[in-house]
Amino acid sequence: MSDLSLQNLSKTYAGAGAPALSNLCLDVPSGEMLALLGPSGCGKSTALRLIAGLERPSSGDVRIGGVSVAHHPPEARGAVMVFQNHLLFPHMSVAQNVGFGLRMRGANDIAAQVAQMLARVQLSAQADARPAMLSGGQAQRAALARALILRPRVLLLDEPLASLDPHLRAEMRSLIADVQAEMGITTLIVTHDQAEAVQLAPRIALMMQGRLRQLGPARDFYDRPASMAVARFFGGVNFLPARCVAGIAQTGIGNFAVQAGRAGQGADMQGHITIRPEAVQITAQTAQTLPANLVSMRDFGEVSRARLALQNDMFLEVSVPSELARRLHQGQLVHLDLPPHALWFIPQGADE
Repeated sequence: MSDLSLQNLSKTYAGAGAPALSNLCLDVPSGEMLALLGPSGCGKSTALRLIAGLERPSSGDVRIGGVSVAHHPPEARGAVMVFQNHLLFPHMSVAQNVGFGLRMRGANDIAAQVAQMLARVQLSAQADARPAMLSGGQAQRAALARALILRPRVLLLDEPLASLDPHLRAEMRSLIADVQAEMGITTLIVTHDQAEAVQLAPRIALMMQGRLRQLGPARDFYDRPASMAVARFFGGVNFLPARCVAGIAQTGIGNFAVQAGRAGQGADMQGHITIRPEAVQITAQTAQTLPANLVSMRDFGEVSRARLALQNDMFLEVSVPSELARRLHQGQLVHLDLPPHALWFIPQGADE
C-alpha cells in the first residue's frame, strides 16, 4: 500500500505563464525513501509544499494513508516537513525545540522521548544548547529530530543538506539513511544533487519544467535514460546520431546492437545512441574495436577523461584509469570497445 499518493497534482501561481507543477502522479510505498530530483525551478519544492499543506493545489489530489488530505490543514495530514534553513526557535534549547510538537499535542513522558530522540541523532551533549551555538550539521540534526519525534506517517525533507559543507553532507546522508531505515518512515527527499539522490534513495523521480520525466531505480538514469535531457542531467556526454532498425543502430562509425526503451522499440526510428564514458574500454585491436585518436586528456585524480576522435567527425569521451592515462599522448591511435549491453538508444523526440 502507498503511504503517499499524488494524483494529477498541479499548481499554477497567479500571474505565472506556465504551471510550477503539472499533473504529477507519484506513489510512495510504506517505508520507502524516494528522491524527488531536479534542477532549480523544476517544481520539486512546490510538490513538497503541496503535500505538507503549505500550498493549495490548483488541481489534483494528495492522499496519505489512502485518505485525501488536499484540503486538510498541515497539522492534520500526518506529514512533517524539514526545511533547508532548520527554522529552530532561537530562544529555546535543543531539547525544547525537539519536544515542541509533543508539548503542543499534550503528550506524556516528553522528557524521556526527547532524550531518546537526541541520542538517536547524536545530539545528547547539545540538549541544553541554544540553536546559535550549533554547527550547521548539528542544527540540521535538531530539525530532523523535531520532525521524527512526532512519528509522522510521511517525512518530507526539502534540500536538507544543501547548506552543509561536503564532509558534513556525507555525515548527514548516513544519519538520514540509518534513522529512516530504523524507524521505517515513508520519506520524500527533495534534492538537486544527483549523487545525493543515488546514495539515499532506491528510486528517483526526476522533475524538469514542472513535469515528471523519469521514475525508477537509480541505476536506470545512468544506463537507460528516457531522454537526452535525462542523460545529460546525469552526466551523459556521448551521443551519436543513429537510425535504429529492429534493434540495430546504424551510425557513422558502424552498426551496433542496442537496447531501447519502450518508446524506441519501433521498426525504424531516428535518434541517438548513448554510452557512459566509464563503459567505453581502451583495449587491444580486434575485428570489433573502433580506431580513435586521442584529442585531449583531463586529469581528475584516480581517473582521467579522454576525448577521442573517431571517423566521420564523431567524438567520444572515455574515463581512463590514471595509470593508463600516463602512458597515452595526444594524437595517439587507440582502439575502443563499446560493450553492447552498455549501448542505449534514445529515439528522436523523447524529450517532448
